[in-house]
Order: sequence, then C-alpha cells, then structure tokens
Amino acid sequence: MKVLVIGGGAREHALCRSLSLDPDVTALHCAPGNAGIAEVAELHTVDAVDGAAVADLARRLEADLVVVGPEAPLVAGVADAVREQGIPVFGPSARAAELEGSKAFAKDVMAAAGVPTARSYLCTTPEEIDEALDAFGAPYVVKDDGLAAGKGVVVTEDVEAARAHALACDRVVIEEFLDGPEVSLFAVTDGETVVPLQPAQDFKRAHDADQGPNTGGMGAYSPLPWADPKLVDEVMRTVLQPTVDELRRRGTPFSGLLYAGLAITSRGVRVIEFNARFGDPETQVVLARLRTPLSALLRAAATGTLASLPPLRWSDDAAVTVVVAAHNYPGTPRTGDPIGGLTEVAEKDAPGAYVLHAGTKKDAATGEVVSAGGRVLSVTATGGDLAAARERAYRAVGRLTLDGSHYRTDIAARAAGES
Repeated sequence: MKVLVIGGGAREHALCRSLSLDPDVTALHCAPGNAGIAEVAELHTVDAVDGAAVADLARRLEADLVVVGPEAPLVAGVADAVREQGIPVFGPSARAAELEGSKAFAKDVMAAAGVPTARSYLCTTPEEIDEALDAFGAPYVVKDDGLAAGKGVVVTEDVEAARAHALACDRVVIEEFLDGPEVSLFAVTDGETVVPLQPAQDFKRAHDADQGPNTGGMGAYSPLPWADPKLVDEVMRTVLQPTVDELRRRGTPFSGLLYAGLAITSRGVRVIEFNARFGDPETQVVLARLRTPLSALLRAAATGTLASLPPLRWSDDAAVTVVVAAHNYPGTPRTGDPIGGLTEVAEKDAPGAYVLHAGTKKDAATGEVVSAGGRVLSVTATGGDLAAARERAYRAVGRLTLDGSHYRTDIAARAAGES
C-alpha cells in the first residue's frame, strides 16, 4: 500500500512513524511534513488546504490511501477533492467536518442525537454575550465558533477577560462550566460502524498545576488507571454511535476520526467538544500503544469495511508524551533556534522513548534542525506503567536543548501516583 499523509505536525509524525513500521505499507509520503517526518517518509511540497493540489499529488504518487491529519484541510474540503478522484481517503467531508468547524453545528447535532453536553448560548451581539455570561456566571467558558487551532477557548473567573474574548469572535458559544476530569476518546468510523480507540488525557494549560493560558496541548498519557472500566462502552452508547447515526441521517455521513473531548462530571459524562481528526498530543500516546497495523484500520474506514475488521490489539504498556514548546508559546513563538540532543535521544533512549517533531525544519544553510513553530517537539515514551513511562520521557527531554523552551514537569504525575 502506498500512503500519503497530509500535514506537518507531531500528530502527522506519529501517524507516519506507525505507518513506517507497518509491513503492508510499501511507500510512505507526507506533504508538507517536517524535519523528523523526513526520516521515515518522502516529503512533498503542497498547500495542505488546496484540495485540487492534494488530489493531484495523490494521483501522481498513485496513492492507495490518503490520510488527512489537520482540521483546516478537512473543513476546506480536501478529503472531498481526493474522493472525487476515486482515491480512498481517511478524513470526513467538509460538511461532516463542520462538527469541529462550528461549535454551533456540533451543538445542534448533539441536541438532535440526544448526546449529553453543556447547556450553551450562541451569541453574535454584545448584548447576547452579556446575557449569556450573566446567566451562567463564573467560571466562564467562551468558545470561538470557528476553527482556532486549539486556542479558541477561554475558561476564566474574570468576566472582563471572558467578555473580551467573546467580543473578538464573529460568533461565539458561551456555555456552562463542566466540573470533573477531562478525557479524550478517539473513534475510527466509516459512517456506520464505530471502532473506539483507547482513552487518553491531555494537559491544555501551559504550565505545571494547570496554570497559565490554554494551549494546543502540552502533554498526554494513556491508559487512565482512574477511569471507570465501562467508560468506553458508555461513551460509545451515549455519544459516539448516536452522533455518527445522526450525521448519516442528515445525509452527511462522517467517515474518519471522530474525537470526543469529554468531562466526567458529577452528573455523568458530558461532551465538551468534538474534533474531526486525531488530536495532538493524544495521538502520540494512543498510537504508541496500538498493535494492530494502522494502515488496515485507516483503509477500512476509508473504504466502508470497518465491520469486517478484527478487534483491535493493544499493548498493556503505558505511554506518556511531553511537549517541548518554543519561547513565548502560546503567544507568538520565537523560531529559528537550533535543537540539540536529538541524536543522543535516538542513540540512548530508543525504542522506549523517541522524539516526534512538530514545529521543526532543517536550516537550508547549516543543515541543523531548528524550531519552526510553537509546539516544537513531542517526546513520547512507553513503560510497564505510567511511572516508568514518565521516567523515560523526562530522561529523554533532559537530553534536548532549545534556547528559551519550556515544558510541563507534571504530565501524568497524579495518575502515576507521584503527586
């Protein structure tokens, strides 16, 4: 199987790493990729949100499967353009991807499907914003209705900060605060059959102890030793299958990766948000534990044959990933700084720990790998339990150098019984 992956972050590096280890994958391509992905796949230059350009590249490469990683190409209809060429593609249509592209659309789908979620208001005027903030009170949860790369949500006790964020959005969803721990659960679907993956937990705040601003994610771990063993079955029954069924009923079947961001509240499981693609950094830990060859799973979803796929196989190991972020992230990050220690990690820590590249590139003049984004690296490790995986991950992080960088030191600490 020849596979083309679209995207260039740590999520796509995790996908490419798993696909590169898959015996059924005979050729692996990625566009545009990054400095780390270049070690396992052939890179190509393409505008990832240009459906015609992506479809043309897939046709020229004679790809048997296209995997669209990020949300922006999906909402832009890239998967539709590839499907029109008769090429199997893992990723929903533009209409189905509105489940992530519009918070209001997602709320409407959940209401129709009877999916439990937070009460909310869609606001378009300052008066509506003030009424909604007053109705719910603190803590305030304010979400940009459109795509915002994981940074469109503000949760704050400060009503003025909440109002300022809301006023900066064209359309904004203001909703009740959901108490309890958060869980990410991915499911692969072909529009009818839904196959859940293993749950993970990520860390959105920039600094230890959940301090600082929201980010795209600073780390993750799997499995969740504190979670109810029946959680996945419950979410399948009350959230994932009803949502897929409702989208199919509307004539917009969802084929690809359905990501449910969940709160385990005192009143039961509630959906915080849906995403239409693999989440970053949860993908890094979930794929680290998946033993079923990835290409077979993704192709079955793309070709409508998930029902005939054998049950997924998983490692009993735990996995932890720690994000190394650039100076000033999640503000405007500094880029172009050299990254050291990559070879040392590869030589001393693999295969138990490895580095997945996110915002990196090779400096054309020096050949050095340098930072090129906010979240620069995801250091991922596995171990017999979370404590062992944490120890390996942070040992590898300690070998890396990137001027001005920062990372959280408490990823999975509480779950591992260390805090």
